[in-house]
This record gives sequence, structure tokens and C-alpha cells, in this order.
Amino acid sequence: MGKRLDGSSLFTGINAGLTNSFSLLSSQYSDGLTLENLNAALTNTNVTNTAYGATFASYLTSNFNGVDSNKDGKLTADEVQKLMNNIATQGLTREQIISLGASSGLTGSLQETVLSHFDDIDTNHDGKVTNQEISAYGVNSQFEKQKIADKNRIVNNMSLFYGSDSDKYEGSLLDYRYMDDES
Repeated sequence: MGKRLDGSSLFTGINAGLTNSFSLLSSQYSDGLTLENLNAALTNTNVTNTAYGATFASYLTSNFNGVDSNKDGKLTADEVQKLMNNIATQGLTREQIISLGASSGLTGSLQETVLSHFDDIDTNHDGKVTNQEISAYGVNSQFEKQKIADKNRIVNNMSLFYGSDSDKYEGSLLDYRYMDDES
């Protein structure tokens, strides 16, 4: 059986990206992290040349009004922490995975798997996937693969019950049974 699907690296990477970006961005602007400063950061080489900077700055710019919960025009560490807590507990949307996933250090295969099976993973159909849903999907997928392998092994070994002439027919076990009824 394969490795269990685990979304913790996705959530940890995005958390680290947001934390590092906020720290970097807030250190660049003494008047606070405003929307104007975030827009300026998108062309600032001190930000764009970092692993997280541009992607997460762009995300914060696009979602500024939602993150600035007290509506004072500045993002604080508490507001960014609240965003990270919401992501950790409520999950990630497909768009968040696309925009933040690759920059978070997430492996391409995990991101592709989560995006390809997003609707199946999102069991409560709220448009977000949590680490628990990703892990449950991984466990269920591996369980289903094992059940199919077990069924195939049983069917392949069933020919032992039909005697030595079972190797004359290449069809399914059910076909073989009905072939005897027709003769």
C-alpha cells in the first residue's frame, strides 16, 4: 500500500509563507503594512527576490479587505495570525491552493492530487479542504485500492475451485460459469 495522503505540508508551508512574508513586508515599511505598501512591495526587489515575498504579498494585496478585520487600513500580526488560524481550521479553497500552494514548498504531486480530487476530498461541500479531509481521503483511497486488489486476487484465485480446465478460457470468472451452463 502507498504512502498516506497528508495535507499538513500544504498548511504548514502556507502558514510559513504568510508569516515570513508578513515579517519581511512589515520590516520594509515603518508606517505599517497598508494596501499601498503591499502594492509597492510587488515591485520591490527586496520582496520579489525572496522565496515567499511576491506570491504572498500578491495574495495579501488581493485579500486585503478580508484580512484587515478592524478596517484601519493596516495589516497587523494579529490579523495575519487570524487569517492563518482560519485557514488551518476552515481549510483552503481551490484558488488558495493554486495561488499559494506552489510557493509554500508543496510538492507538485500533492498539489495536483488535491486539486484533481478537490470535490471528492471536500466531503462537507463547503468549497474548502481541511487537512483532516485530505488525510481521510488519502486513507479512504488507499483502502479502496486495497479492496480492489483483494477482490482481484480472489477472482484470480477462484479458478482453483473449477478444476484444471479453467485455464482454457480467458474471460471472467462469471463468464466461465455461464459457459458451462450453455454447453
